[in-house]
Amino acid sequence: MSISTAELWFAIVGLAFGSRLLRFSFLGIIGNAELPEWIKRHLRYTLVAVLPGIIAPVLFMPHATDGAFHLPRFLAALVTLLVGVWKGNLLLAIAAGGVTLYSLLNFGF
Repeated sequence: MSISTAELWFAIVGLAFGSRLLRFSFLGIIGNAELPEWIKRHLRYTLVAVLPGIIAPVLFMPHATDGAFHLPRFLAALVTLLVGVWKGNLLLAIAAGGVTLYSLLNFGF
């Protein structure tokens, strides 16, 4: 099943408009107003909710390996997670994962 060029552009423009409207609702309408505490509390979990959806496909079905499981990527993600939980430092966790992945790809596997 394929879609026409007009339908594709209609979808792209519609999604762009919807995205712009969502961002404007927070930035343009609310502006510098103080958000209620219950909204702030829920917004704290946004990153925790979004990151697994971004990371899981890259980790378990990486495009670089045509969807095959790749042990160095998995180990780098595991090191990143463990260092992040152990030290509680995001930048240190990212650096540890990056060094692990680089080392495994270039020297290990």
